[in-house]
Amino acid sequence: MSEKPAKSNRTTEKLLEIISALDEGGPQGVTELATHLELPKSTVHYHLQVLDETGYVVRENQRYRLGLRFLEIGENTRRRIQLYEAAKEEINQLATTTGELAILMVEEQGLGVYLYKQGGEQAMDVDAPIGRHAYLHDRAIGKAILAHLPDERVEAIIQEHGLTQTTEETISTREELFDSLERIRSEEVAYNLGEAVEGLHAVAVPILTESGDVLGGISIAGPARRLEGDRITEEIPKHLFQAKNVIELKLQKNHQKLYRG
Repeated sequence: MSEKPAKSNRTTEKLLEIISALDEGGPQGVTELATHLELPKSTVHYHLQVLDETGYVVRENQRYRLGLRFLEIGENTRRRIQLYEAAKEEINQLATTTGELAILMVEEQGLGVYLYKQGGEQAMDVDAPIGRHAYLHDRAIGKAILAHLPDERVEAIIQEHGLTQTTEETISTREELFDSLERIRSEEVAYNLGEAVEGLHAVAVPILTESGDVLGGISIAGPARRLEGDRITEEIPKHLFQAKNVIELKLQKNHQKLYRG
């Protein structure tokens, strides 16, 4: 009785491995995928046929790529997140007002997920595609979220994902992180001064329910030469708090659920 679930689980794992390989490596042929994944060609071919028939991969010139079905699923998923619907207009306004890059992020399984972004006239080109998962500890928006999670949840995230140091400014110890989160709770705003990307500064605030549960965060990011002095400590936070208030009021009217349904 126990063999069927185990076999089924392994079959699912192989299918997901193929999807991940196509996501990371782009279009590939059966032989290339089989070699990379160390799977029999017959197994890879079978799974690709299933994915092709269901629209999840597309075959072109003996090579397979991910189909746009994934784009449809991703957009449908995002539209079901009430925070996205409540924040989109405010993110656009932040980008227009500041001229910089405005970002909306949520936490999922201990990582931050870029849910929406909009660039203003001067926006810096940042490698943060929608759907990208990122560490929380090395960016303002991630720390704004962490600061409003229970300590035991933060501990679990550290245990699972570590505190990878991406620049010399990145927080890399548990003690540093908890000190930073305490300051963020006190000041109600989070900063990133080159912690994720050298030369990139950011300011962020959390989006909370009336009871204080964190739903996500919003931030403004830009080059250090523009985000400094009074602009980073007063002007940008003022715009963020205004947007935060509007978003939270919208969510209150929708009973503050993260997902529809």
